[in-house]
Amino acid sequence: MTSQLDMFSGSSQAPRRPSSPTGRIRHVGSAPDEAEMVQILEVTGRYQILRKLEPRAISPSPKPGYPLRGIILDTETTGLDARKDEIIEIGLIGFTFNDEGEIGDVTGVYGGLQQPTISIPMEVTRLTGITDAMVLDQTIDMPRVRALIEPSNLIIAHNASFDRPFCEALSAIFSAKAWACSNSEIDWSARGYEGTKLGYLINQSGYFHVGHRAVDDCFALLEVLALTRGDAEQTPFTELYQASQRSRVRIFAENAPFDLKDVLKARSYRWSDGSDGRPKSWWIEIAEEAMDDELRFLRNEIYRWQDADPPVQRLTAFDRFKGQK
Repeated sequence: MTSQLDMFSGSSQAPRRPSSPTGRIRHVGSAPDEAEMVQILEVTGRYQILRKLEPRAISPSPKPGYPLRGIILDTETTGLDARKDEIIEIGLIGFTFNDEGEIGDVTGVYGGLQQPTISIPMEVTRLTGITDAMVLDQTIDMPRVRALIEPSNLIIAHNASFDRPFCEALSAIFSAKAWACSNSEIDWSARGYEGTKLGYLINQSGYFHVGHRAVDDCFALLEVLALTRGDAEQTPFTELYQASQRSRVRIFAENAPFDLKDVLKARSYRWSDGSDGRPKSWWIEIAEEAMDDELRFLRNEIYRWQDADPPVQRLTAFDRFKGQK
């Protein structure tokens, strides 16, 4: 009888007494267990194994030393405009962490559907799998949402500029909280990731999961944030928490000469037509410590007037990612 190892290698030699990658001797002809099969494939260098992401259990007694409360949040909606579209699903995971940005335990989970005032667009159903039948007569349990949000010190979403306006339209409880964006406030490329979409991050971390359902995406993001990968000395969550504590500024280049718009675009300025509540101008958001250099650039290269004083808006985690009225 050919051994299981010979079956993997395609060898037709006489049976040998194989040993497992862990060093344990298995009986000839016995099948390797799951862990051994993974190691047999990975040691060849020709396979990359993705493990199914298993959600963390809720801890009834969180371990001491993690006094801060965080929330991983995700929403599914009928569209992209928080001023007219609606949340159809929300997912929340509560967890503990400390001042060093180390994650403790999961303390609570909630996922809820809600029937919108319109039929769910077909493209949203294709993306999320959520149908009109699934949300019929469903409403989000706001007391359970408040129980998680009220004690939280930081709310994290993978696209906070999208999720925060929708959540603030759902309830004012989200408005006074500090928010962080795991997409824009972590340098994923420096960590060896090829993209910032959650699917890329979870797969390159060695996992797969059921995507585009709110709670599933929250658990996936939690695992990615907790993972130290490659040569990184700190977790992505540590980097994100530190970023959330720093102030940023938005500078609005009002009345900039039209013929210099390409210069501004090349410097990562974006255009606002004024419909979102911002000044009608080119604008940029930068770290507060870079503000003096940016103002110097505008005065020297754009306005060419040393007394130019473009509007500046200072932002903390309590202000960032808010929707414009």
